[in-house]
Amino acid sequence: MDRDTVTTLLLDLLARTALTLPRLRELSPAELNSHPGGHPNSPAWLLWHTGREIDMQLAHLSGDAEVWEEFRERVGLGEIGDTLGYGHSHSEAASVQVEDFTVLIEYIGATLGAAHQYISGVSDWGEIIDTYDGEPITRHVRMTSILIDAIEHLAQVAYIAGMPSVLP
Repeated sequence: MDRDTVTTLLLDLLARTALTLPRLRELSPAELNSHPGGHPNSPAWLLWHTGREIDMQLAHLSGDAEVWEEFRERVGLGEIGDTLGYGHSHSEAASVQVEDFTVLIEYIGATLGAAHQYISGVSDWGEIIDTYDGEPITRHVRMTSILIDAIEHLAQVAYIAGMPSVLP
């Protein structure tokens, strides 16, 4: 695919990701930090991780600073907040406790804004930037993966938020 087509498709995927944010029901601190079914990943963890996975991978792609720098203190997670979340033990995941739903939504929104800026400026989506299981990964594939992961995690939060019987 040519650059303009890929850019248009990724901007559309980005817009669909961003559209989920205002549709999420605001969760109380108890709901945000609940662990339905005893799962280690609370809605707070899912939202925080959504922002972190976009932010860390995008910073790696773009060479820019992470948006997290602006949100670290506001989110208030300490050292665990600086991690990505993949591979967290049950206790590490459970330690992600956030009282403010809005700050997590603002963080994700800011990472999506950075993603928009990045997507709009890429000149070569076919550039190989990494490998996975010996297979080449292009900028196009990585950015698509980042946004799909974000949509999946936001959908999990929407699902949990829509089931008040499992929330405290």
